Amino acid sequence: MKNFGDMMKQASQLQGKMQEMQEKIAAMEVEGSAGGGMVKVTLTGKGYASKVSIEKDLLNAEEGEVLEDLITAAINDAKARLEEQSQEEMKSLTDGLPLPPGMKLPF
Repeated sequence: MKNFGDMMKQASQLQGKMQEMQEKIAAMEVEGSAGGGMVKVTLTGKGYASKVSIEKDLLNAEEGEVLEDLITAAINDAKARLEEQSQEEMKSLTDGLPLPPGMKLPF
């Protein structure tokens, strides 16, 4: 039964670390850009846009379609960066844990 007690203690510690990691990810801000930095979008760790920056040269009626495409690309870039950073945080949490291959946290 001692092994079970140790396992429960480890599970409790993991739960605490998981909570810390989720809070850290939620506090992140990630910037994505498109058009060589002409459009920038900042996302929070929860995936919500908190800021959009557009170079003034793009703010004319003739560039409307281009601007729409660049905003979409910047959001997608920011989302990809957010996922990458979140995975890095998760990897640092699970390093050293004896998890079966392919198993990811949270479940």
